[in-house]
Parts: sequence; structure tokens; C-alpha cells
Amino acid sequence: MAQQHIDHEQGSVKRELKTRHLSMIALGGSIGTGLFVASGSAISTAGPGGALIAYIGIGLMVYFLMTSLGEMATYIPVSGSFATYAGRFVDPALGFAMGWNYWFNWAITLAVDVSTTAIVMHFWLPHIPGWIFSMFFLAVIFIINALSVRSFGETEYWLSIIKVVTVIVFLIVGFLTIFGIMGGKGPAIGLHNFTISKAPFVGGIPAILSVFVVAGFSFQGTELIGITAGESATPETSIPKAIKQVFWRILLFYILAIFVIAAILPYTSKDLLGSGASDVAISPFTLVFRRVGLASAASVINAVILTSVISAANSGMYASTRMLWAMSKQHIAPKIFGRVNGRGVPVAALLMTTVVGLFTFLTGIWGPRIYLFLVSASGLTGFIAWLGIAISHYRFRKAFIAQGHQLSELKYHAKLFPFGPILAMVLGILVIIGQDLHAVKTFDWQALGVSYMSVPLFIILFTYYKIRYKTHMIPLDEVDLTKIHHD
Repeated sequence: MAQQHIDHEQGSVKRELKTRHLSMIALGGSIGTGLFVASGSAISTAGPGGALIAYIGIGLMVYFLMTSLGEMATYIPVSGSFATYAGRFVDPALGFAMGWNYWFNWAITLAVDVSTTAIVMHFWLPHIPGWIFSMFFLAVIFIINALSVRSFGETEYWLSIIKVVTVIVFLIVGFLTIFGIMGGKGPAIGLHNFTISKAPFVGGIPAILSVFVVAGFSFQGTELIGITAGESATPETSIPKAIKQVFWRILLFYILAIFVIAAILPYTSKDLLGSGASDVAISPFTLVFRRVGLASAASVINAVILTSVISAANSGMYASTRMLWAMSKQHIAPKIFGRVNGRGVPVAALLMTTVVGLFTFLTGIWGPRIYLFLVSASGLTGFIAWLGIAISHYRFRKAFIAQGHQLSELKYHAKLFPFGPILAMVLGILVIIGQDLHAVKTFDWQALGVSYMSVPLFIILFTYYKIRYKTHMIPLDEVDLTKIHHD
């Protein structure tokens, strides 16, 4: 017991994140290229109405997931977050699989984002080799995370503010354009583009389902708030507050932005087909700003996309490092990753994550096939994490009542239980299945392998741990609900 105590003394992270950091981390985590670029392709696929339905559906699912996570994170605030909860409330094998799965996902995402910085920088400096930019930004992100958790939080705060201001300006300009106050001569556009040709709904339910997947990817990162709980100065007050703010902001930003884009640009426009950072010139945001006469629109939006990508890479580095640290604390990752330096930074975990990110990035240069393999392998892991959160919360609440606790003991209550986690489970499974409906229909094994690779990887991790340690689903009356104080 004494040994365990020393372990925690040596290896505790610092609680230095304030409410404003948490709100911006969760918000910044979900505003990225998904909103600035890919939102256009969602409209061209399912039409304005279909895109709105898909984003509202995923928005609701994310809200319930956030409240589920919030209820558990205010009761037991730990950096391992949902992997810890899955291991404690459902089955240790689920916690093991979710933790490693999530770490892998963010380490790969870090590499993808670092590669993207090169594409974005090429907009201004096309003649400089891309890897120079990527290495530079990877080094910067490493330094930010190596300094302290506060430097991570502060960087994320300011990067997120740039994104938020851009979206607000875009919405104001957009609405003024729709009502004919800005943007050229002639009558106001109004809602004419919602009714042209086959709009508002194009392609029926299959199209909406495929946009569900796009919307789901856009919202990935909101669950970061659970990981920051372990380093929040006041988790009981700041997590509920951040969750409340984030939901409304995401809903307003995404739903209103899609509404504005769909009203100004018809779904038939070829310009809506861009989906990556290289398509900045045809980003819906660029097109709308251009329309009102902002000549340097593409440059401005490119700069914002650059901040988005750096912010996503920064969050990815943080999330994967903390997940690896927390898994070491639970003895499901090597002990060395549990060590932290005097500033509360888990350096070994940070280095390991950076190495995986760097390796993945290098395969993008030397072996594009390996790179694509790794990227697709991490594709669905975010949705698997969401499913795990919903299942863990469902079991947490059941165990809480089964062991004679009162709901009044919880500082924060998830709304509409059990409807919330059940809806999240159903939608989560739908999104995972709907990932590549065409490949399912045509039995295209190669495409199926690429699209659904995360699922067998997760099952392998889960089965390995289950067989090796003979774990079982924890009975409700044996679920460990003790609060953790050392993290």
C-alpha cells in the first residue's frame, strides 16, 4: 500500500486548467476543417434539408454523450476518463481496449494534422518542401505540451478564439447577404436555394446517413472535456458549465453555418465538393466572404484553417499523452509512461506519442500505402469511444442506484436518463455501420477492410485482454464507485 502511495506522489498531473480553458478546449476540439471545408460536401450530398437533419441528429447525440460524460467526470474526475470508466463500470477488458484504441487514434490524428499543415502552408509558399512545415509545427506542438498543462490550455484557448470569431463574423455576413443588405446588387437571395431542383432533400435516407458520418467526424474531439477533467482546478463546477456552453455553441455554430451556406450557395454548385484543407479556395467560408467583396478571403480562411489544424494537433498530442499516462496508472500500459516531471507533464508518454506521430507522418512521405492504412485504421475509433461512453454511463447510473445511492449525491445530472445513452448507442451503431454503405452493398472486400478496420482492431484488443486476464462483466453491486483522490 505504501508503495502505491509513493507511485502516485511521483506521478500526479497538475490541476491547472480553468473553466475558460475547458470550454474552449471542448469547443475548439470540434470546430475544424470539418466545419470550414467539409460542410459544403455535406450540403451537396444530401441537400440543405438533409444536411441540417444529419447535423441536428449528431448534435443531439453529442449533447447526450457530453452530459453522460459530465455526470461521470464530475463524480470521478480522472485523466483516463472514459477508458477508466469503462474498466470500472463495465468490464476491465473494455477499458483496456478503449484506452489503447483512443491513444492510437489521437497519435495517428496528430500525424494527419501535421501533414495537413504542409498543405495549408503551400497555399502561400508553394515552393518549399512540405515536410519542413510539418516538422516545424510538430516541434512547436511538442514544446507547448512539454512546458506545462497550463501552456497547452492557454494555447488552445487563443487558437479557439480565432476560430470562434471567424464563425461569428461569417454568420453575421451570411445573414446580411441572405437578406440582401450586403453582397452585390439585385434582390435578396432569401431561401430560394432551399427549394431549387430536388432540394431541400436530395438522395433520401441513404444520403442523410452518409452525411451523418461526415457530421460525426466534424464533432470528434468534444469528448476531450472528459480527459481534461483530471487536470481541471474545479471539476465540479467547470465541467457542467463547459458542457452547457459547448452544446449551445456547437449547435449554433454548426446548424447556423450550414443554414447560411445552403441559403447562399445552391447544393448543385461544384464549389461545394471540396472536403480537405487543399480546397481552401472553394471553402464555403471563402466563397461567402468573396461574395461580399473581401478580396483576400481565401488567405484569411486559410489562416483560420491553419489555426484549426494546429489546434487539433495540439489537442491530439495532449489527449493521447494523458490517456497513455492514465493507462499506466491502471497498470494496462508500461510503468514508465506513468512518470511525470516536476511540472506535472508525463514526459515519457509525450515522447512515445510524438514518436508514433512522427513515424506515421514519415510513412506519408515514404510509404503512402502504409499511411493510408494507418489513417483508415484510426477512422472509426472516435465513434467507438462514444459508444463506450454511452455504455459506461448506462452501467454507472444503474450501479449507483443498485448500491443504494441517491441521485441527489451527484453534483451534475445527465438529462433524460436512460433515453440519452440509449439514443447515443443507437446512433453510434448506425454511424459505424453507415460508414461505407456502398462497400457493404457491393461486398467490396478491399473497401470494407479500409472503412471498418477500427472495428476488428478494437475486438482483437478486447478479446486479448479478456482471455489473458479472464475478466467478466462486473455485476452492478460490485461496481467500484469510490471516488479517486490521488489523480
